[in-house]
Amino acid sequence: MYFLGIDLGGTSIKAGLVDKNYNIVQTATCPTKKEATSDVILEDMANLCMEVIQKEQIPQSDVHSIGVGVPGPTIPSEGIIRHTTNLNFKNVNLKVALRKYLDIEVYAENDANVAALGEVLLGAAKGAKSAVVITLGTGVGGGIILDGKIYNGAFFGAGEIGHQVINFESDLICGCRRLGCYEQYASATALIRMAKEDPSQMMIDMAGGLNSIVAKTVFDAKDAGDKKASELLDKYFYYVSIGIANLINILQPEYIILGGAMSAQKEKLIEPITHYVKQQTLKGLELETQIKVATLGNSAGIIGAALLGTTLQR
Repeated sequence: MYFLGIDLGGTSIKAGLVDKNYNIVQTATCPTKKEATSDVILEDMANLCMEVIQKEQIPQSDVHSIGVGVPGPTIPSEGIIRHTTNLNFKNVNLKVALRKYLDIEVYAENDANVAALGEVLLGAAKGAKSAVVITLGTGVGGGIILDGKIYNGAFFGAGEIGHQVINFESDLICGCRRLGCYEQYASATALIRMAKEDPSQMMIDMAGGLNSIVAKTVFDAKDAGDKKASELLDKYFYYVSIGIANLINILQPEYIILGGAMSAQKEKLIEPITHYVKQQTLKGLELETQIKVATLGNSAGIIGAALLGTTLQR
């Protein structure tokens, strides 16, 4: 038995054929035609599915289901994409649309949620019943797994971790129009903004100019002994820890998994954040939740999407 997972992104569409042991055995990709209608993009998705099936030389009947990770809210069991910010999808029924090309059951889910599911099925939180995956990248995304299943909320919009307010006196306006959102302090973009606002000469020199500073520049400068970079990162780690402590105090999951671009820093990220989280969790309770970096990278979305059919049918 095989499973198909599709990662629908703003720049590319990736499809993967996953076997019963959760191994990706075939992949195919194509650019996302952002300005195209949903029908055009759906045809591209179907073609990728047929491509990986043909590569593996199996009949469609050997594929249990197709799962699609979508950059926006969905109704998973019905296969409906409610809305996507950067693509032309609104209340699109994938079950109906993809059945025009493939006689396979279809499910849809938010892309951060399927990445979280992937990390629980095969990655850093493998075997856990509860985990929260936080992606620290351009923004801050998240997925919540409870009792081994994605937690969507009553109206399919749960997991917007980046939009908890952590600074009520902030003048930073988030893309969601609120002030002081976690995303404005904990994302890689936030670290870069803070570095450019108050850089050291070492950071500027390492980057080859102020405008070329990236998150890694700050870590590299700290490693080289730059005091300002160390102070900046210490502030950043504290900000990240606030949101994590909030989640632990509310959900107390087995794992908090940090993914996204910042996860490349591994223990340089985990150790100081864990230190601050310990200071902020409720008194009288030891920090039992393990904080780890994600391990699956881009594979998490394909694996999580592919196995949507099995988790939704439990």
